Amino acid sequence: MTDQNTPLILDGLDDLCAQALNAAETLKQQAIQSVASFTRGENGRISAKLVEQNQYATHGLAWLVTYVETLKETLKWSRALKAEGKLGELEQLMLQAGFAEYLHQLEGGIPMTLGEIIRPLDLGVASEHVDAFKTAAVKTLMAEGYTPAVRERIASLIADGMDTGHFGNPCLDETYSMIRDQFRRFADEEVIPYAHEWHLKDELIPRSVVDQMSELGVFGLTVPEEYDGLGLGKMSMCVVSEELSRGYIGVGSLGTRSEIAAELILTGGTDAQKSKWLPQIATGQILPTAVFTEPNTGSDLASLRTRAVKDGDVYKITGNKTWITHAARADVMTLLARSNPNEPGYKGLSMFLAEKQHMTEDEDFPTEGMTGGEIEVLGYRGMKEYELGFDNFEVKAENLLGEEEGNGFKQLMQTFESARIQTAARALGVAQNAMELGLRYSLDRIQFSRPIIEFPRVAGKLAWMAVEIMMARQLTYASARAKDEGRRCDLEAGMAKLLGARVAWQAADNALQVHGGNGFALEYPISRVLCDARILNIFEGAGEIQAQVIARRLLEGAN
Repeated sequence: MTDQNTPLILDGLDDLCAQALNAAETLKQQAIQSVASFTRGENGRISAKLVEQNQYATHGLAWLVTYVETLKETLKWSRALKAEGKLGELEQLMLQAGFAEYLHQLEGGIPMTLGEIIRPLDLGVASEHVDAFKTAAVKTLMAEGYTPAVRERIASLIADGMDTGHFGNPCLDETYSMIRDQFRRFADEEVIPYAHEWHLKDELIPRSVVDQMSELGVFGLTVPEEYDGLGLGKMSMCVVSEELSRGYIGVGSLGTRSEIAAELILTGGTDAQKSKWLPQIATGQILPTAVFTEPNTGSDLASLRTRAVKDGDVYKITGNKTWITHAARADVMTLLARSNPNEPGYKGLSMFLAEKQHMTEDEDFPTEGMTGGEIEVLGYRGMKEYELGFDNFEVKAENLLGEEEGNGFKQLMQTFESARIQTAARALGVAQNAMELGLRYSLDRIQFSRPIIEFPRVAGKLAWMAVEIMMARQLTYASARAKDEGRRCDLEAGMAKLLGARVAWQAADNALQVHGGNGFALEYPISRVLCDARILNIFEGAGEIQAQVIARRLLEGAN
């Protein structure tokens, strides 16, 4: 490893990063205007057809802007730490390395996925604009910011933090730090020792763990105190979700269903519905599940076909749903169905709070009018996935959310920001778990008479994991803070989810590579983490859909 006294941090780092960020912001605006110029229709407005025809450019734009926003939030993070007197060597090196690598990728190519590299030319950005982007500050950071010596030093510093869990200061206040520590201990003691066995046996997370989570307030984190919740914000949800997912993504995701259900009821329910359902959800008396997706529809919710027919004081539900998480154990379903077959698209959809019986020892789905079958999956197993069938399944009319038909999609849309922030936080936890597994293995594994972390490419993999996880974390925290402050943050939340999912997959893949052949063995937990990480770029909006949504928002703002 490099001598710890070697000066690696660039002089005037903050100013260099600020100047480089200005150059990146200029490149971002040029990219937006360029892509807008060939996605406008004859009427001068952005054309959905042209956006779709130019997916590489439009989705690449989403990635480019996500990178610039990540750089901005990473610089804010370092400045906040400096103001508190907590900006240490590791954090400065992370800032420097993150800027260096992302600036290189902004110029040379951003990997949207493996094999899909997007370059400025693909966005129609002229070569003179790319040349202008390479200011003196950008060149300095690109040339000197992430050298082999910097990589080695970051790897050495995170190795020193292995036993204490210090991999860079996330810049949390005292309250959030206490929450983080509490749930980190819970994950270390109650989840990590057992998670791999749950995965290998394809078992539901034990009810005892669910009960402990309930006692810790996981299911009522953001539910107002008047409804027996803790009344905290989305930042707390991020911190808790990340630490629980670091233990096991299934545990981190248990709270997702409660979060979605609670937000649906808070934003779209009647006073009576809030009073009835929210305390039960917040205290873990009932477990909800989200029942939206159908076979052959995927992200195209406007094409949902499951019907809800009013019959006296009940609705009768008929149709099929798929990829329903934790369905057998759930007590209530937030169920999206078409209540008006004459209304096309989103307008005919309504949301229901559909009660069902808990699974029994003999039967997963004992409720009349409802059947289900398990979908066997690679990872994300602790809650299980199901296909559901409904045949005149009855839901009380009073359980129509908001007691007014036709608002289902609008109500669901109001939860998208929170769901994507929470998914980004889950991705951070999975990525962190992968990095810690890879780091521990690299310290313990001796090859050619030395720990393999002493080999540059092993150290480099681990160093970049730590850097990019911290950067994605700051982007996620920024979206959560915006939500807590009542600001629209669908763009920020989408970017956090887009980046977080890729970071988790890359971290898991590289951590498995660090394990070598052992990583391919089922007995090693990294094999599970790789499988778990893969789902993050698919659910809560596949990466392609997420990039499309981000691009549309950016381009509409360019009109």
